Order: sequence, then structure tokens, then C-alpha cells
Amino acid sequence: MKRPSPVAEVLTQRIDTSRGVLVSLGEPEEATMSDMGSFRTVVEIANPSAPAERRLLANVLVDTGAELSWFPRAVLEELGIRPIKLWHFRQANGTVLERWTGGAWVHVVGTMTLDEVVFGEPGDLVLLGARSLEGLNLRVEPVAKRLVDAGPAPAAVAA
Repeated sequence: MKRPSPVAEVLTQRIDTSRGVLVSLGEPEEATMSDMGSFRTVVEIANPSAPAERRLLANVLVDTGAELSWFPRAVLEELGIRPIKLWHFRQANGTVLERWTGGAWVHVVGTMTLDEVVFGEPGDLVLLGARSLEGLNLRVEPVAKRLVDAGPAPAAVAA
């Protein structure tokens, strides 16, 4: 019997609900997961102009309170994704950050979407935000702390 590749083994795990260290883009921080419903997942990202070349990111925080997904600048640049738009983000303490965004394919639990993602800098968390979740048509199942299909999307119907 043929053993799956290491990437395939990671992908079969999909959702990691254990309390572990959050992924930081810079030096490792000693932040830990809380009991407030947060959990982590595996995400693959790709350049829209080279969709077959993907990069796997493990331990990505699922954050429905974040509008956009944040991925390491180095990984996005390695894929040839270019920053196209400068955003301003207000942090909980009131300070404002500037970050660039660009377009990327985002793959999670067997589905994918094309989305605008943030070029994360050292010290920023790597996270999967609400817009990506909506584009992936996934929702958070809070009790089991996992991502599930959101079902049929609403549609406007002509009268």
C-alpha cells in the first residue's frame, strides 16, 4: 500500500482544534489558543496566474472577526503574488496599521476561492478571515470547532 505524501497527511487532518501556539510571522510568540471558540486549520494558497503552484500553511487561525485573511508576505511573494492595494486596519488598542493586499487562490477543506488577502508582516498573525470563509462557502460549527459547508447560497430571483 502506497503511503500518502507529507502534504497529503497534513491535508487529511484539515482542522486542528487543540490548544497550541498561534502562528506568528516573526519570532515565535508564546500566545496560546483560548477557550473562546478559536481553532486552527490548514490552508493552501496559490497565485491566480499559476494556480498549480501552491504553498501549504498549517496552524492558520480561523478568525470570523477579521474581514480579510492574513498570510506571510514572504510566502505570497515567493508565489509571485504582488501587492496591489494599501489598506488601513484599526487594532483593538486604537492604533492603525498599513498593510498591502493582493489576489490569491485560497484552498481549505476541499474547496477554493479567489480572494483579496493581506501581506502579513513579522509579528502579524496568520489567519483565515470572514471574506475568505464566505467565498469558500464555509461556516464555523462552534461546538465541534470545525469548518462545515454553509449550504446553498442565497440567490435573487426575478419575479
